[in-house]
Amino acid sequence: MSDAVCADYTAITELRATDPGAIERAWQNRTTRPTVRGNGRLMIVAADHPARGALAVGSRPTAMNSRTDLLDRLRAALADPGVDGVLATADILDDLVLLGALDDKVVFSSMNRGGLAGAQFELDDRMTATTAAATAAARMNGGKMLCRIDLGDPGTVATLEACARAVDELASHGLIAMVEPFMSARVDGKVRNDLSPDAVIKSIHIGQALGSTSAYTWMKLPVVDEMDRVMDSTTLPTLLLGGDPADPDEAFASWEKALGLPSVRGLIVGRTLLYPADDDVSSAVAAAVAMVR
Repeated sequence: MSDAVCADYTAITELRATDPGAIERAWQNRTTRPTVRGNGRLMIVAADHPARGALAVGSRPTAMNSRTDLLDRLRAALADPGVDGVLATADILDDLVLLGALDDKVVFSSMNRGGLAGAQFELDDRMTATTAAATAAARMNGGKMLCRIDLGDPGTVATLEACARAVDELASHGLIAMVEPFMSARVDGKVRNDLSPDAVIKSIHIGQALGSTSAYTWMKLPVVDEMDRVMDSTTLPTLLLGGDPADPDEAFASWEKALGLPSVRGLIVGRTLLYPADDDVSSAVAAAVAMVR
């Protein structure tokens, strides 16, 4: 197992300025692990929202402004032995690997962050973050792509094409392609995801058909009503996303129920666990881990 390269955040900045090659060395020295082991269940923490300019959590519009605060929360979550790994963009993952927080963890890169929150081009969500080649070079487990589908927005087709290409590129490296599909539309100028069961089912059918192979494709799906009917629309391994629920207790209850469905392999949750109302990250993570395990 590799040791932390940097002891604190000041050291990270100093190393980035004086020895940037240390980041690649840290990735190569990291202890990796297979995605699935033990009972096959996964508890993944997500932290790729900032790269899309989405910094709000609930009623706190600037909750994710501080990078060091976010890293503190991620390190607290990853310290729980029941947390299998993390999903994030390269900037965050590079910090975590320098801090020694990614040893023996599952790591998913976040690939398309071009659909900036609130932008006119939000649905043209191009690949602006980690590539499949870089994901493979760092010996990560796979890459994730957001695939919002608005039948009235021409930008959607570019996103579909980009996601299909990413599925193929990840598969060529034997890496998981995690597709997060939504049927979306603009409501009062803002992109909203349709979370009705039939809309989620339609998004699954579109998302799981992307690319020339589905051998390495997993789904990342919201928990909605009639999840038994929703999950009957796919045979792909699925992780449930957390979103930014108004009622965390209700969200936890819905996750627990959905985790009993055959295709569901675990949770991939971000803001709900990293920014709980009481700011007790460790307790929120422990509760989620208990459900998954």
